[in-house]
Amino acid sequence: MKRSRESRSVFCLGLALQDTILTLDRIPDQAVKVYAKGRRQVGGGPAATAAVTVARLGGHASIAARTGEDNIGATIRAEFEAWGVDTTWLRAFRDVQSSGAVVLVDSSGERLIVAYADPDLPSAADWLEPKSWGDAVLCDLTWPEGALRCLHAARAAGTPSLLDADISRHASGTVAAIVEAAGHVIFSRPGLAQFTGTDSIEEGLGIARRSSHMFVGVTDGADGLYWLENGEVRNALPPHVEVVDTTGAGDAFHGSFALALAHRRPIADAIAFSNTVAALKCSRPGGRAGLPDPAALRRFAPGLDLDWLTVGA
Repeated sequence: MKRSRESRSVFCLGLALQDTILTLDRIPDQAVKVYAKGRRQVGGGPAATAAVTVARLGGHASIAARTGEDNIGATIRAEFEAWGVDTTWLRAFRDVQSSGAVVLVDSSGERLIVAYADPDLPSAADWLEPKSWGDAVLCDLTWPEGALRCLHAARAAGTPSLLDADISRHASGTVAAIVEAAGHVIFSRPGLAQFTGTDSIEEGLGIARRSSHMFVGVTDGADGLYWLENGEVRNALPPHVEVVDTTGAGDAFHGSFALALAHRRPIADAIAFSNTVAALKCSRPGGRAGLPDPAALRRFAPGLDLDWLTVGA
């Protein structure tokens, strides 16, 4: 793959895990035994799949994450390297289990995720000392110490930062500190409701907004992105696709948005670009396997400005 005219890098930090994806006609709403129609095992995690998205789109991606010193951890590392993601700051720890999840995907492409993270994974992030944090940083909420170290370093360096704010098992005060530290925050709809205590997008964005934020928004599936602009809620719908699998769509959105920030693209361009990448991903099966490259984006959306992204792809 040819690199962009000005190769840009995104430093991604957060969760890296192994997904077992089971496809079935319908996700059960009660405790029953069902048989899956298919099974795939692939790497997952918000920051992790965002990093693969950046690499897939021709950017340079680094991943900072924690795994166990086990077979799953080795598989996670090998898959990153196969996708071209820099694993310098992917650390394996002894006597802990690597993270994993079971993902149920129904016939309409919707999913249910059951994730596990070993509570004994070391939380300290003082070993995280890259020479450069890249042209943009992206963090999720799964490793608070790492996220705060990354986001504070980015702010000190004047580097754009993006927080993928999904639902979290951490204390509200811890999450609030991470939200405060980020320059750009994009919630999932459940993440915004958990953080603000309201199901209202308009009210939730108003509660979540901090004076330190350059941008605050929320993704809402097929309804696209909502964000605050001059005190008003705006919305951008994604392109229409036949949905096959939504697994990884939010991660693809965040990775695309971070790459656009690394290229210093206007927010309107970043939104259109990210909506398109996430939509096209939903039209293909698999989390990372469904991620588009620049050539696929050009075929799907010939009117989208991608000249800043690649040369001749």
